Amino acid sequence: MSILAPANVLIALLNLGLLVITAWALIDAATRPSAAFVAAGKQTKKIWLAILAVALLLVLAGTGIFGIFGFVVAVAAIVYLVDVRPAVRGARRGGPWG
Repeated sequence: MSILAPANVLIALLNLGLLVITAWALIDAATRPSAAFVAAGKQTKKIWLAILAVALLLVLAGTGIFGIFGFVVAVAAIVYLVDVRPAVRGARRGGPWG
């Protein structure tokens, strides 16, 4: 069996994608102001940073997309990027107008 079998390549790409979106979510959360999370009615910045940091550690520890925690990691990153990020991004310094 070849290491470059199509199934192995697909799984490797999915795992890389999981790593990228989890890192992106963590970096994005770290760069947003703390007050924006509260203003948007979401969990605090500290909570999201903790969730995403644990998720990234699980990915780096070898939990793949099909691993025990892979689904949990994917859900955490996707919820942040699809739900929390747009709400927090709308809250700018000085209010929504500036």
